[in-house]
Amino acid sequence: MNKPRVISSDSHVYELGDLWTSRMEPRFLDRAMRIVRDEGYDWWYCDGRRIISVQAGAQTGTRFDEPEKLTRQDTFDHVRPGGYIPEEHVKDMDIDGVEVGVLYPSIGLLAFAVPDGDLLSATFATYNDWLAEFCGAYPNRLKGIGMVNVDNVQEGVKELERCRNMGLPGALITTAPPEGRGYEMAEYEPLWDAAENLGMPLSLHAATNRSLTFDAANTKLSHLINMDYWVRMSLSDIVLNGVFDRHPNLQIGAVEYELSWVPHFLERLDYGYTQRPLVDTAYHLKDFPRPSDYVHRNVFFGFQEDAKGIADRHIIGVDNIMWGSDYPHQESTFPRSMRILDEVLSDCTQEEKLKITGGNAARVYGF
Repeated sequence: MNKPRVISSDSHVYELGDLWTSRMEPRFLDRAMRIVRDEGYDWWYCDGRRIISVQAGAQTGTRFDEPEKLTRQDTFDHVRPGGYIPEEHVKDMDIDGVEVGVLYPSIGLLAFAVPDGDLLSATFATYNDWLAEFCGAYPNRLKGIGMVNVDNVQEGVKELERCRNMGLPGALITTAPPEGRGYEMAEYEPLWDAAENLGMPLSLHAATNRSLTFDAANTKLSHLINMDYWVRMSLSDIVLNGVFDRHPNLQIGAVEYELSWVPHFLERLDYGYTQRPLVDTAYHLKDFPRPSDYVHRNVFFGFQEDAKGIADRHIIGVDNIMWGSDYPHQESTFPRSMRILDEVLSDCTQEEKLKITGGNAARVYGF
């Protein structure tokens, strides 16, 4: 594929086992995330609870040649060094044909289910400090997405500002807030305002539900298959309650949910708004006549290898789609990303390929 630049809009770091125990403030140390050897495997624990094994950062590429060897348990010595060593990460980017990586956490994603908000905020602040250092080794190639807890919106805004000051170009918030505190609530207005003014896109990444049980090790496959339910609910609340009317330059992304669900979501969004009676308190959109118009202006969607979604790219919006490799996770396209992109984007024009493989990410994040 003839392209000047490829940006993975959804890659990951893999946190070191002592990241939090060596850096967090003393009052949280005995509850901090850590790796514990248990039954021959390495498991992440937090606040006395077992979360998940380290397999997400190990077995990279195994699905291509030996899928039968994929397991839900592993040890840290099998985690790909590029997950936690910047130099190794960049080497793997070169192998995979990727120029710039937008980096999300791995275990940090699951931290969103930590019930204690103070512990969660401290966990995120510690991670953000380390991530800024990680990306600082190659600032032109590694672009980190900070984590922000919005249980207390004002504190979340302060952490968002701190992330920006550390050079992180975007931030990650929970896909699904606790019940009764959805994104239609007025309390989030300072967050939307700050993100818009700072030029910080906000991501709703898979596996970041604030309301889920803190037990990722036993997540059901049916849950993983249907994760787009929660991002659809939050995007609906945001769009239909006028967030993008009030904040026309705000960018929010649905990351690692693939694409095929989006056309149906857009159709349902428009049909529900125009063909169903609105309750008395319903917000009436101002800038555009249809909710889908706001999605096309303000929302971006990440994917790995969803050929069905790419076939519907003109419904989704070519300008709204970003590719990501999901490196170094088990389901990553590494080290075959360029081959997979060639196949998935085979029917796209050259202009479409350039946007999807890097141009859209560069525009949204201001690279």
